[in-house]
Amino acid sequence: MTTHVVVLGAGFGGLELATVVAAECGDDVELTLIDKSEGFVFGFSKLDVMFGRVSAEHVLHRYADMVNPGVRFVRATITAIDPAAKRVETSAGTFEADVLVVALGADLHPEATPGLLEGGNEFYTVPGAFAARDALHDFSGGKVVVAVTSTPFKCPPAPSETALLVHEFLTERGLRDSSEISLVMPLGAPIPPSPDASKAVLAAFAERGIAWRPETLVRSLDPTRKVAVLSDGEEIPYDLFLGVPVHRAPQVVADSGLAVDGWIPADSLTLETSFPGVYAVGDVTSVGTPKAGVFAEGQAAVAAARIVDTIKGRTATSEYGGKGVCYLEMGAGQMAKVEVTFLAGQRPVGGLQGPSPELMADKSTFGAERIRRWFGREWQPAAGPSV
Repeated sequence: MTTHVVVLGAGFGGLELATVVAAECGDDVELTLIDKSEGFVFGFSKLDVMFGRVSAEHVLHRYADMVNPGVRFVRATITAIDPAAKRVETSAGTFEADVLVVALGADLHPEATPGLLEGGNEFYTVPGAFAARDALHDFSGGKVVVAVTSTPFKCPPAPSETALLVHEFLTERGLRDSSEISLVMPLGAPIPPSPDASKAVLAAFAERGIAWRPETLVRSLDPTRKVAVLSDGEEIPYDLFLGVPVHRAPQVVADSGLAVDGWIPADSLTLETSFPGVYAVGDVTSVGTPKAGVFAEGQAAVAAARIVDTIKGRTATSEYGGKGVCYLEMGAGQMAKVEVTFLAGQRPVGGLQGPSPELMADKSTFGAERIRRWFGREWQPAAGPSV
């Protein structure tokens, strides 16, 4: 008997789960992967775009080019999810599932921060990264503010990385002496689970003259006066604003009854939701890990293993261990690697490798391996110094 598995969302989590289940189950499964986007883009590739290292064509991995006969990809907008019936309505029709996996990530809402669209730039979407690239190219010096506008947000180290890369970018162009860089973050440390990583980042900020403003957010921008209004009411001036936009679960998830307090609660060990046969992985969940692709991938691997065991009539035993790895480019050809573990009911812990030039190649391998596994083709993340 063929099991119908429907996966909603083709990011880190959806791609990993679809690849594993299709490979392990063969003809025993009919797997459909649904996403509204044209293709997949790594989060770190957006920074490569933003700082002019690569083109959009280079970082976009089109789903239509996937070389996996076991996965049927459908490009469609999801309009309704019925988790009790495991039924999904889309612009391409209705899909019925025996097993449903929700991996739709977090939607980005720059319009939710007053003044951001009119007076600033967000760099978390590919179009936003391209717009920020143009803004950086045209920038002639002044006050740069890198800031977070709400919590939770994806890839918590990314704003710190961006501030460091802005420093390098301006230095290379002879503009650093006439510029100031500030980083506004809601966190008390750049990378809270890893004191060693936070210490290294703060030392880099101090060495480069980057102002660190922890435990605060930017609530709005006044484009006329060119000031950012902080959560404590203080105003800071800017000439170039690079913001992390508001994150929310997709509206179709909120309307489905799956979400509680904005996100989908899932078992932190099994990734099962309260609906039988329905899993949730990645940024769309509230399982207690950061919203980052590597955690979505790790959760998807566990959910995939449990789905495979169920299809094959075995007892499912795989459990999620909360481990993830994050790469943090420090500039000057140096890369750091942060390994963190989040377990329910325990304080998160993390270690630090580097920074070192050798970890540049490690990050490149990380990206190349996943494109090879998910899309069946060779790829190098960037042609510039970040590889």
